[in-house]
Amino acid sequence: MFDVTIIGAGIVGCSISRELSKYNIKTCVLEKSSDVGSGTSKANSAIVHAGHDASPSTLKGKLNAIGNAMYTELAKELDFPFKRNGSLVLCFDKENLVDLDNLLHQGEKNGVPDLVILSGDQVREMEPNVTKACVGALYAPTGGIVCPYEMTIAMAENAYTNGVKFEFETAVTSIEKNKDSYVIKTNKGDFETKIVINAAGLFSDEINNMVSQHKFKILPKRGEYVLFDKAVGDLVTKTIFQLPTKLGKGVLVTPTVDGNLLIGPDAVDSKGKDDLNTTKEGIDDILLNAQLSLQEPLPMNMVITSFAGNRAKTKGNDFIIGEASDAENFINVASIDSPGLTSAPSIAVMVVDIVKEKLSPEKNVGFNPIRQGIRKFREMSNEERKEIIKKIPEYGKIICRCETVTEGEILDSIRRPLGAKTLDGVKRRTRAGMGRCQSGFCATRVVDILSKELNIPRSAVTKSGGDSILLTGKNKESL
Repeated sequence: MFDVTIIGAGIVGCSISRELSKYNIKTCVLEKSSDVGSGTSKANSAIVHAGHDASPSTLKGKLNAIGNAMYTELAKELDFPFKRNGSLVLCFDKENLVDLDNLLHQGEKNGVPDLVILSGDQVREMEPNVTKACVGALYAPTGGIVCPYEMTIAMAENAYTNGVKFEFETAVTSIEKNKDSYVIKTNKGDFETKIVINAAGLFSDEINNMVSQHKFKILPKRGEYVLFDKAVGDLVTKTIFQLPTKLGKGVLVTPTVDGNLLIGPDAVDSKGKDDLNTTKEGIDDILLNAQLSLQEPLPMNMVITSFAGNRAKTKGNDFIIGEASDAENFINVASIDSPGLTSAPSIAVMVVDIVKEKLSPEKNVGFNPIRQGIRKFREMSNEERKEIIKKIPEYGKIICRCETVTEGEILDSIRRPLGAKTLDGVKRRTRAGMGRCQSGFCATRVVDILSKELNIPRSAVTKSGGDSILLTGKNKESL
């Protein structure tokens, strides 16, 4: 019997698991995919929002700025990439400048510090590539950028080393209520637990509706993105938003924490929760809208990939957090769309406060908040490189040329707590395959390493678990 079982190992579920590990609470995380962060957490804008967008009366408004403020210490403790690069909300019409004032006052009510309105000229002094059509902007210096999947992995690893159990490829099929517990039935057997936390993202409605008569429905919104090479990652230094108008919210232009340039997203109704297709119409639309923020044409010869992610929205357009009114000890953490990534740490505290009231647990005196990430060869000085190659010779062999990822890093990604088991797992932990050639050079080498380390044939190595096999047979088998 577990005290708490979390369904879903995205950024919210993993943040909650790490917060729970600070207490003597027997916790389990169930994840239907082969790795953490396999849903919305891996495909989003990677923005740490300042907190001025949402109404102060909403959970989004209340939790955003609190979560934002937690990032500095979390990134230090857990060793994941994070940068406070600041954000700008551009206004293109003097008649709409009053809307910037309203946004500023809303942000101040939400607890966002240091907000200021700049003139168009002040904006261009800060960001020379911003369009001359910009007449003003709201500047939020606390805005930031983060690597969402590295953060999710870091949260999970730290939770695991502090005692949380993780079960992967474990899909929930039904939930039954007993007198003092729940029995969660899965494809890998039953899990009995005192408290259930529903952090199933796009599928949180299905989990809730297994237990509660108060039904809700997730209405997934697909957002498409375009990623540019690091060669143009300094086109802007701040995250550039557009002031929402009657025509929509516009799209963002931002550097990534890894040095690329990212634009997007649009927002269209998904055909299904697994609909991650990109379309010519969607890509053309975000390119056109992103160009409104910039003076110079977007460097289309530097596009390296496009992708899409789904957001878990509901009609209420706010987070759903709390115990179901007709299901004691069943806690929903649902409808977590933007700014869910930013709010994840504060959501975790809110949810764990509910659990603490129910269980009155003692603190885990052995809790260790520190997690050391994979040492990155590309970020080392030459002296540091020489030193680590002496200790770990595999750091002297480059596997991914585009991102300068070594065999030593890939081995670490597989051998560490909750280590990679798939090509995508290695990719998200090391960036092997995320560069200009998009795995064209390194994929086969990573497959060889996974095969050897996991002691499985190369034909059993998958891209992302399940049936996503990469190799079906040998070329020229008769030779």
